[in-house]
Amino acid sequence: MPELPEVEFAASRLRSAVAGRVISRLDALHPSQQCHLPEEARRAAEGLTIDRVERRAKIQLVHLQGGAILEVHFRMTGDWEFTRAGEAPPRHERVRLETADGVRVSLVDSRALSVVRLHAAGAFVPPAIGPEPLTDDFTVDGFRTALARRRGPIKPALLDQKLVAGVGNIYASEALWEARVHPATGANTLSRERVTRLRDAVRLVLETAPTERYYGRDDVDENEIWRVYGRDGEPCRRCGATLKRLPQAGRSSFYCPRCQRR
Repeated sequence: MPELPEVEFAASRLRSAVAGRVISRLDALHPSQQCHLPEEARRAAEGLTIDRVERRAKIQLVHLQGGAILEVHFRMTGDWEFTRAGEAPPRHERVRLETADGVRVSLVDSRALSVVRLHAAGAFVPPAIGPEPLTDDFTVDGFRTALARRRGPIKPALLDQKLVAGVGNIYASEALWEARVHPATGANTLSRERVTRLRDAVRLVLETAPTERYYGRDDVDENEIWRVYGRDGEPCRRCGATLKRLPQAGRSSFYCPRCQRR
């Protein structure tokens, strides 16, 4: 599933491809997309210049001339592919955007779960989510105050976008390992010192995410990328203990039973 680093990388690629260009055609090629992006909306976007591309949490916002916004959420398996108009379309193409000078942007999604919506100028309501983790808004005091209201375990809490924006399952497990915090630790029991370590760990794993280095490669060894995610049964790279998997809130958490403490 694309998480904050993957979505930021996707947004940067989209920005480089289309910023300043004029949309000549916008098509929804799958019934699920046609529900979110009806013909009236598609036609309304045509002829408009793409002013800029931004990211908020895991959402990409394509700002158009006049104030309209295309909201894009990849969900589970969405991504961008870039070709030229007239070339063979990529597999699993769900939404197609073409510019007046021949750039074709395809939203590809094997599971067809992605969502693209057009909001008229002034109509987009930003989602109620927490601070961006790589900004100064993600403070230790604010993080600790938010955690103090959480009675459940820390790992599912990190996945709540109202706590901190854009952190998903992979990077939550990685951050907890970096901070030496067990995923079942009560969120409201963390000391200021541990909250500080965890805040810093969240930033570290997001800043050093291997997105660009491994983008588009089919020969990636997961063990080469992750410290703990998906490595249950293997030795911890820090202490050598056998890593374990813990089901939590319908997701899998990966951790070291020796060096991650409750």
